[in-house]
Amino acid sequence: MSLAKNRLMEERRSWRRDHPYGFFARPITKPDNSLDLMRWQCGIPGKKNTPWEGGMYRLVMIFPNEYPARPPKCQFYPPLYHPNIFPTGTVCLSILGDGWRPAVTVKQILLGIQELLDNPNLESPAQKPAYVAYVNNKEEYDTKVRRQARDLKNDDTKTYPLPEIVTSAYANITPASSGTSTSSSEASTSGSRS
Repeated sequence: MSLAKNRLMEERRSWRRDHPYGFFARPITKPDNSLDLMRWQCGIPGKKNTPWEGGMYRLVMIFPNEYPARPPKCQFYPPLYHPNIFPTGTVCLSILGDGWRPAVTVKQILLGIQELLDNPNLESPAQKPAYVAYVNNKEEYDTKVRRQARDLKNDDTKTYPLPEIVTSAYANITPASSGTSTSSSEASTSGSRS
């Protein structure tokens, strides 16, 4: 098994033992019902007493084969209105770029992104409309963020399609039939994936 997959298996075990309240992070289940350790679905709750409160912000983490030497790509779906999030949903954060260190964990990345939501880095704007509103009319910006939080509230009945960067990777995988049974080793790892 590759260094990246070994590290990600350890990250998954660590996350399942200890993760911040309200967050989730788990490998994506592919159409054939196997887990994709290189692509994770994650959820970041908005911090209390901020305009982001009440929202559950979903993102995918896509780990390169060179992980942990190279950082994962983090992309919100749907994309968020925020000065440091590109219109595609990709997060612009120092620890995911020049500030990357192989010791950075999934937990640290998600906590860093949560902190970025309410404390944007105005030195590195990625989305002009959100940046301009934040700088010139914070009240208008906060109103849009609160509306976004309402629209993306923590509601398990809402589903959002995964971004194309993930679904295109599964284009050639045959979906498992509904009658297919899982092996005992898969069943033991598929229980609680949060």
